[in-house]
Amino acid sequence: MKFTRRRFLQGLGAAAAAAGGGAWYTFVFEPGNLTVEEVVVTIPGLATGLEGTRIGLLSDFHLYPFIDVPHVEKAVALMNGLDVDVVALTGDFVLERAEAIFDLGPVLAGLRARQGVFAVLGNHDYWTNAAVVRQGLAEVGIEELNNRGVALPVNGERLFLAGVDDGWSGRPDLGAAVAEVEAGDGVILLSHEPDLADEYGRLGVVDLQLSGHSHGGQVRVPGGGALLLPYLGQKYDMGLYGAEGVQVYTTRGVGMVGPPGRFNCPPEVTVLTLVG
Repeated sequence: MKFTRRRFLQGLGAAAAAAGGGAWYTFVFEPGNLTVEEVVVTIPGLATGLEGTRIGLLSDFHLYPFIDVPHVEKAVALMNGLDVDVVALTGDFVLERAEAIFDLGPVLAGLRARQGVFAVLGNHDYWTNAAVVRQGLAEVGIEELNNRGVALPVNGERLFLAGVDDGWSGRPDLGAAVAEVEAGDGVILLSHEPDLADEYGRLGVVDLQLSGHSHGGQVRVPGGGALLLPYLGQKYDMGLYGAEGVQVYTTRGVGMVGPPGRFNCPPEVTVLTLVG
């Protein structure tokens, strides 16, 4: 069945009615109920030194008007309590105004990871003003991986973190992003849109793709799926999947878009632990 925005609104209303607290649950409680997801990802052939590497994932903050700074501060505090080696931020920092990045950036600068914090942009960053979002990230020292990668030393091995430009409105170039990969590297790709995993996996270089974009649909039918999903976020919409030649993990994200509600799909702070 094809779900339209009208059907999504109807489903959102039904979810609010079905939840014990009605509209309060769907529009207040669940959107604020940040949930920590701990995920173990098995990567065949993973170098021994990379065993147990912990990667934090945050995405889709969409600061203002539905998401405020205290909500993001809570997500940052949760992440800082998870003892991660690296934090990946997979785009959509803002929603309606690119200038919101100047409020968001200082909060994200508080993230702590042994190997640093890295980012890619999403479609909403482009739809507002990508240059402004990039400026806001750069001002607080968050490194954007725009069609490039960086090799991070972990226990004598290399964790290669690559990032591609937004797949909807940017110009992604996976070849450029992984050009410096060496044999034996564990290769992690940051890509805002998850459904590009099949295309990126065909190169046979990436071990794990980290994505956001879909928000998990925001409203999910219990025992079923999402009522509405975006372009390039419909196949791998939530959780861990085996795609074509690569694994992909899609987070439900920290924030949301309008209509500003969630049901059976709380916002997410994620840590992925790599094992061989």
